[in-house]
Amino acid sequence: MLKYRTPQVWPRIDGKQTRPEVLLGLEDAQRAMSLLRRDAAQYGIDPAKIGAIGFSAGAYLVTELSNKQTRTFPTIDDADQQSTRPNFAVVVYTARLLDDGKGKNNLALKPWVAISGEAPPTLIIHALDDNVDDVREPLAYMLALKDAGVPVDLRVYARGGHAFGLRPTQDPVTHRWPQHLEEWLHDIGVL
Repeated sequence: MLKYRTPQVWPRIDGKQTRPEVLLGLEDAQRAMSLLRRDAAQYGIDPAKIGAIGFSAGAYLVTELSNKQTRTFPTIDDADQQSTRPNFAVVVYTARLLDDGKGKNNLALKPWVAISGEAPPTLIIHALDDNVDDVREPLAYMLALKDAGVPVDLRVYARGGHAFGLRPTQDPVTHRWPQHLEEWLHDIGVL
C-alpha cells in the first residue's frame, strides 16, 4: 500500500481545473515501483509481476503511472535504475480523465491525459450508478487504451455506487469484482 503525498491542489486557469506540472503522488508511486523491483527478492516477489491497483483518486494515479514514459524526479540511488511502470494495472472508479466539456456522449480525454502504447495490460472496474465518477470516465480510458494497442478489460456493474471497495454490501459488485480480478490475473499470466 502506497501512502502518497496528497492532497495536491490542481490550479484553476480561466475557471478550468488544470493538471499540475508535477504530480507529487506520481513521483511517490514511481519511487515505490522502483524500490519494489530492486528489493523483490527480499520480499519474495517476482519483479516482472508487480502491478498497481488504485481506487478513485488512486485510480487516476495508476493511470498516470501506467502511461508515463519517463521518471518524473531525479535519480536518487540504484533503485531508480529499475522500471517505474507496473506490469499490470487495475483501475477502480477512476476520474479526471474525461473531457466532459465536449458534450455528454463525447468520450474524448482531457488534454493532459497522455496514453502510451507501452502501458501494461489493464483491468478497469466501475459501477454504472457511481454518482461521483461518471461511467464515461472508464469508457473513455478503455477506448483510448484499445486505440493505443494496450490489452484492456472493462467490468461495469449495474449497482455499487462509488467507493464500494472490498466491504460486503447487498450490491453484487462487492462479491464479484475480486473474483473477476483473480480470473483476469490468470488470463494475463500473472497468477
